[in-house]
Order: sequence, then C-alpha cells, then structure tokens
Amino acid sequence: MAELEGLEFGKSDFVLLDEVTMEQFMENLKLRFEKGRIYTYIGEVVVSVNPYRQMDIYGKETIEAYRGRELYENPPHLYAVSDAAYKAMKRRAKDTCIVISGESGAGKTEASKYIMQYIAAITNPGQRAEVESVKNVLLKSNCVLEAFGNAKTNRNDNSSRFGKYMDINFNFNGDPTGGHINNYLLEKSRVVHQQDGERNFHSFYQLLRGGSEEMLQLLHLQGDPAAYAFTREGAAAATSNNDRQNHKAVMSALEVIGFSNQEITSIYQILASILLLGNIQFEEDGESSLLYRTVATGGGEVIEKGHTEQDACFGREAFAKALYERLFAWIVSRINSVIEVKNYNPVLHGKNTVIGVLDIYGFEIFDNNSFEQFCINYCNEKLQQLFIELILQQEQSEYQREGITWQHIDYFNNQIIVDLVEQPHKGIISILDEACLTVGKVTDTVCLESMNTKLGQHPHYTSRKLSPTDKTMDFQKHFRIRHYAGDVTYSVEGFLDKNKDLLFQDFKRLMYNSANPVLKEMWPDGQLGITEVTKRPLTAATLFKNSIVALVDKLACKEPYYVRCIKPNEMKSPVLFDDARCQHQVAYLGLLENVMVRRAGFAYRQLYSRFLQRYKMTCEYTWPNHLMASDRDAVEAIITQHGFQDDVAFGHTKLFVRTPRSLFTLEQERAALIPILVLFLQKIWRGALARLRCKRMRAIYTIMGCYKRYKVKAHFWEVESRFANVRTMADYGKSVEWPAPPAALTQFHQITLMLHRRWWARQVVKNIPPSDMPEVRAKVAALTALQGERKHWGVGRAWERDYLANARDCPQTSSDFLRVSKELKNKDGFTQVVFSGFCRKVNRFNKSTDRALLITDKFVYKLEPKKQYKILKKLPLDVFTGLSTTSGVDQMLVLHTSNKDDILLCLQRGELCPNQDRVGEVVGSLVDYFTRVKRTPFPVKVCRSALQLHMRGKPKSVSVETRPGQTIADFKKNRDGFVLLLPAN
Repeated sequence: MAELEGLEFGKSDFVLLDEVTMEQFMENLKLRFEKGRIYTYIGEVVVSVNPYRQMDIYGKETIEAYRGRELYENPPHLYAVSDAAYKAMKRRAKDTCIVISGESGAGKTEASKYIMQYIAAITNPGQRAEVESVKNVLLKSNCVLEAFGNAKTNRNDNSSRFGKYMDINFNFNGDPTGGHINNYLLEKSRVVHQQDGERNFHSFYQLLRGGSEEMLQLLHLQGDPAAYAFTREGAAAATSNNDRQNHKAVMSALEVIGFSNQEITSIYQILASILLLGNIQFEEDGESSLLYRTVATGGGEVIEKGHTEQDACFGREAFAKALYERLFAWIVSRINSVIEVKNYNPVLHGKNTVIGVLDIYGFEIFDNNSFEQFCINYCNEKLQQLFIELILQQEQSEYQREGITWQHIDYFNNQIIVDLVEQPHKGIISILDEACLTVGKVTDTVCLESMNTKLGQHPHYTSRKLSPTDKTMDFQKHFRIRHYAGDVTYSVEGFLDKNKDLLFQDFKRLMYNSANPVLKEMWPDGQLGITEVTKRPLTAATLFKNSIVALVDKLACKEPYYVRCIKPNEMKSPVLFDDARCQHQVAYLGLLENVMVRRAGFAYRQLYSRFLQRYKMTCEYTWPNHLMASDRDAVEAIITQHGFQDDVAFGHTKLFVRTPRSLFTLEQERAALIPILVLFLQKIWRGALARLRCKRMRAIYTIMGCYKRYKVKAHFWEVESRFANVRTMADYGKSVEWPAPPAALTQFHQITLMLHRRWWARQVVKNIPPSDMPEVRAKVAALTALQGERKHWGVGRAWERDYLANARDCPQTSSDFLRVSKELKNKDGFTQVVFSGFCRKVNRFNKSTDRALLITDKFVYKLEPKKQYKILKKLPLDVFTGLSTTSGVDQMLVLHTSNKDDILLCLQRGELCPNQDRVGEVVGSLVDYFTRVKRTPFPVKVCRSALQLHMRGKPKSVSVETRPGQTIADFKKNRDGFVLLLPAN
C-alpha cells in the first residue's frame, strides 16, 4: 500500500475505496488530478493521468527517494513500478516487463521515457564505459524513433504512430548489456495523406525546417513544407515541437548510436526522394516507369503491361509508403545491431535477464476509422485479454500458495472479440486475406458482403445490412465491432488495398540493384529474377496478427507490471477534467474491474515481517521487539488487540486484510504514534551521537598524544642514527641531512642544529694553527659584515694585512716603511698593525693621488710613499664610525668619521697579484678588531648604486663605472654627484 499523502489528496490506492463504484472511482481520480497527484495505484498497477504540463517530480532527488524502496513506502509514481520491476529482475533473476497502455495523447510515450531514464539512473554505479555506452544508445534511440515514427495528430503533438516493444538485457550484476527493439504497424498511410490539422511524420518537417542550406541544396529541396504534396496538408498545423532543434538532436543521436556519415546521408536522401516523388505529375503518353511494369506469364514469357494515369498515382503512393516503411524498419534494425547482446555466454557471464517496456498505441475511435484503427484496436483486445488473465492468474496463484480460499468473481472475457478478428477461416483477417487472394476484381464492398454472410450471427459484429434501422452506418460501407472498450464503426473503403502488397516487383528489383548500399539492404526481396516463382507475400493484417501473437507470448512468460494512461481532456488543458471522457477510458481499460478483482478476496496483503515492521508500535506486546515464537504470532497479537480477527486471514507467509477500513484504523493509530516515537528516537539518537562524539574526541586526543610522542621519539631516533658516527667523519657530519622535525620540536630542532654547527665549527677550529687564527677571525667577521652582498672579497687567498712591510709586495720601499712603522710604534705606542697597503686617495675636489694607508690599533695614518712614507695625516681610530663599499669588483671604500669628514679611497691590488681583492680584508680586519678588542660595533654598508659620504660636512654621491682607457683620476659629474671612472681589467 502506498504511504498516505493526507485525506486532502484522496486515496493513493483505488483498492482502498470504501465502495468500488464508478462514481467513487471517478471522484477520487478527479480529486487527485486537481491536487497535482497524477499517479494512483491499483495494487501494483499505476494509473497515470496526463498532466499536460511539466512537473518537478522526476529529478535526481526523486530517483534516490524511490531507489530500492517498496511500493508502499512512497507516494505512487512511475519510478516505484520501475524499481519494482528492476528489483524482481535482479533479486529473483526473473524476466519482467512494463506494459504501458492508453489511448493516443494519454502520455504513454512520456511514461516510457521516464521509465527508461530511471532504469538508466539506478544502474551501473561504477560508471563502466561499455555499460554507459549501452545506456546512452538505448536513451538516444528514443529520440530517433520519435522523429521517424511520431507525428502530430489532433489529439497529441507527439503521437506514436507505431508500436514499440523494447527488451533491455541485464547481466548478473544488474547492469544493462544491450537490448532489442520491435516495432509494430507503422501508420505508413500518413506519408501520403493526413487529416485536417494533422502532420506527416516529424522527420519530414525536421529536415525541411532544420536542415542547413547546404544540405537542402544537395538534396534539391527548399525549406518550405507547403511546397511538397506530402507535407502541404500539415505545413500550417500548429505544434509545440521545435523542428529545427529536434533535427540537431536527431543528427547527434544518430552519430552517438553508431550510424556512419554515409548512412545518415542516405537516410535523408530517401526522405528527400519521397518528398520529390509526391510532386511528380503523370501523363499517359509519357515514358514513366510508374506507367509501365514488366511481368512474367505462366509460360515464362516476359511482357510489358501499361497503366492508366490513376494507376500510376496509386503506384507512386504505394512506392512512397513502402519506401518510408522500409526506411523505418531499417533504422530499427540498425539500432538493434548496435545494442543487441553479442557473444554472451551464460556459463561465463551469468544469467542474462530482461526488462521489457511496451509502448503501444491505445484504443482509437475516430470519426472515420479505417484499416489502421482496426489493427490497433485488435492489438488492444489482445493486450486486455492478457491483462485480465495475468491479473486473475496472479491472484489465484497467490491465494493458492498462501492457503487462502479464493472467492471467484465474474469478469468479461474478451476472447470472443479476439476470435472474431483472428480465428482461422472465420475471422475478419481471414476473410480479408481470402478477398486479397481471389483472382479477379474484388472490391471492398464485396469483402463487406462476405463478412456479413460469415459473421452475421456473431454477437459483437454488425453492419447496416444486418441492422437496417441503424442510420449511423451506411450501406455497403460500414461495419461495427463491439469491443471491450466500446463500439467502433469501421469504414471498409481501402481495407483491401491497405491489406495487400500493391508494390510491383519491378520497384523491388530496381531498389535492390541501387548503387546505394542502404537502399539495397532495405529491399532484399528484390534480388529475385522476373521469372522466378515466389510465394505470395503475407498480407499486412496477417503479418500484424503474427507479430502481436508473438508479442503476447513474449509478455506472458514475464512478470508483468502495468501503467494505465488516461487522457483527462481533448483540449490539452492542465486544469480541465472531462468526466465523461475519462469515465469512458476507465471503462474500456477495465480499471474498475481490476479493483474488483484485487478486492475480490482481500484488499490488502503483506508479508508478516513487513506488516510487523510497519505496525508493531501500535501494540504493547510487539514494541519495540516481540518475544513470541514467530512473526505470525506477533502479527496475530496486533490484530487481536485491535479486534480485527473477523476481517483478516492468515496465510503461510502473508497477512490478508479484507476491507480497507481495518487498514485505515491501523494507519491512523500509527500516524498518531509516529510523532511521539520520532521525539523519543531523536532524544535517544542525539544522546547516542553526543556520547559517540565524546568517545571520538577522547580517542582523537589519545591518538594525537600517542602519535606526537611517537613522532618526537622517532625524530630523536632518526637524529641519533644519522649522527652516530659524525666524530669519525671527515666533515664531522656537515654533509648529513637533518630529518624534518615534527611541529612540536621546531624550536628544539633549531637549537639542536645551532649546537651541531657550533660543535662542528669547534672541531674545525681546533685543527687550525694558532698563527692562522687572526686571519680566520677576520674572514669570519668579513663574511658576517658583508652578508653576501659582495661576491668577490678575497676569501680564497691568504690575508697578509701588513702589505707595506712585505718585501714581495713592495720590494723597493718595504725597508723605508719598516723604519717609519717602528718610529711611529715607539712614538704613538700602538701595538698592532691592523692593515697597511697602497691606495688612491680622493679629496673633496675630486682629485686623486697615490698614497699609503696604515691602520693600527690606535691610529689611522695617511702616508706619502714617494717621500719615504712621510706622514700626511693621522686620525685616532676611535673617530671612525663605519665603512661603506660597493658590491662590485672595484676596490672603492669609504671610511666614515664622526666629524663627517669621510675618507674616500681605492685600494691597490699589488704588483705581483694585480687581481687581488683587498676590500674584504680591510672590512674583516676592522670589524674583527672593533668587535673583539673594543667590543663596539663597526657597521659595514654594501652599496649597489652609489657610495654616500660627507667631505668637510658636505654630502657627496659617488658611483663607479669601468671603461677601457680611463684612469682612476677621471671623474664625470652628473645630476646626483660624481662618477669615478676606473680602468677595465
């Protein structure tokens, strides 16, 4: 039973009506339609009313709500019956089918689309490529078949003018592996003629209105449907279909399915040929192949036989209809060749199960009913017979399995009507075939007389001759069949022509011999020669009867599910409910009879376990869990507590409830208890969630603590293993890579790294001779002070510092300097020479001269080397506040003083080593002395652009350029200061 939606929406299952009458049935159907509930159950049958509007009940959320659920768990829906069919197929490995029936415009085609979309959505969660491809082709095939098999009628803008049965094959996993499509009775007469307000098949208008200019030119067509005889009648018919957009969708679908470009071109060439064929005019004295045909006599002689202009027109129309019919059949066969399961071995791949979906034309009663309506209504008689038989059979077999006494109900058995149409030698189809095979001129009127003679006593057949007073029929034209859905009057005109094959063998041979491979494939019967003797082809009615009998046999061996579609009005209005029109459909669909059969014994039945699960909260002995011997005993306790013993029966596995009122009482009590139980469950669940979160948090913190301790220990272990042998390494572990520390040890890691570096430095320093330590300290000081700003600073050579005393650096004057240095040491009392060397001194007038520089631990001296190192200037060392140099390879530096009278000079590299860089040596010596001895900072600035200094208190900016041919004395003034031009190396 469906979940109750509230009394304002009526009964969601017609079985639950208080009384099974047509009035109550129609009242409930109308109420649900007006409330937007277009689906209602009759047990497991879905009654669908066409809403004539888009409804937001088919999205992904809805699909998930019905996926894997039972019918009664959600409101009625197409998805519910689709899921039931899929579950029965997958769980029990049983073939199932979904039969969609109803008259034209009732929504059968849309229902089949939604069923296909649902099945495609719930299968293949792994998204395997081959399965996705099969699903895509199955869905895209609908688009193609609609274009070539649907048309606008006065009842429906997208009416299926053929019957379609699709088998979808599934593997043992429940994934679609292929399929097969059967088409039935294409209404080919529509190709050449349509009623007022109707159109030809969609494909013609899609080609003319949606084809590109280039495509139409190649096909010798123009884009106006009114220009062609076969589409002129429907050119002005209004339709909601977008022909241009649909044409693009069909072209895309053909490519996705697997049609080659040549095949697609051939399809539209054939459509164009049919359109052009309709505009051909005939003259009897012309040489047209439609005015003459070649036949073989009994003796094997070949002769030519002429035709009248009227015969040629009939031949043209027969040719056009045959072309389109065979084109449609070829398209279906081509789709089947793509989607059919190939090389499937049940031993290797498991059982191959099937879900069939039948979308076939419904019962039709028009003002003028011809051969097509006769075949369609016969098909519906066969399906109705199957429906009644299977429903009764299911009821009877279920009662028998459960040990419940079956109360027989009388129902109308339409076998008598089926026999009227298909009975051998006596049925209408046999009479039509006999007339078609008779030699001579047999007309439709003669055929009607034969039917009156043979069927005059049949209770469901009559004609004007048999009922002379019935003026709704004409003499020699009409006959009437009393179908299960109502009386239908048929016009016999054209019956024989539509029943027999009017297409001459000449045309078949012509098409078979075509150079176009598609045309050749469409006409295999054209391969016979003129004189070859063949059996007369089966008539259209017999072919249709055989296909319908095969279809019914195929459906009978499957577990059926039904969708019964109803059209609420003829105006395509989303709000109008035509009671008389709907009541007629309810009557001929046998829906009321279906309800009666369903309720003949019991209105509701359910497994004990499921019944107990749904209603156990209504009994104190079963809530929350029972302690009885079986679920049946627990269900019996529920029934006894509510006093329903006389209204139920207990089967072997199911409980059967006779009247809906008992079920409603249980539902109302359950609905009253649900809020209380929900609050209770919410309380318990919230407490459980809180405790679970608390346990998880504790576990998380415990795990985090253990993990952190482990990471710390693991880091220590890793450091220990990596640095275990550093004392014996040549580089004392400098090349060993430190492991990345955990976040908690970041600071500790930095400290450890610093300690190792200090230890490493200590090990290196221990091996340095004491005599080299001053140089090492100076180089370390220079490295720190320059901070990588100056690339070349002499680190790779030995620093002698006292270059003026070095005989190798200045052999001619070293003795003079030693004498002067000794005198100054005695006079000024300095104890250490920090640096000495030649330089170029630049004064405040931008003039440069050669000088000698002596830096001691107390004074800085400027000496004249050419005058035996005469002292030109002496400054205390304490007056110097810092040093500036450039980032290049030049030897420029500035000694800053506290009185803003800075010294700008350029060190000389020496005669023996002209490429020596002595700036770094001066920087290191001074910084080391100030920080180690005086314990005061001595800032060093490395300038990338210009040196900034003061001379006699005035600011000055000096930049350095290197140019060939220049001397150190060359200066060039610019807007910012002066540029000192140095000679290039």
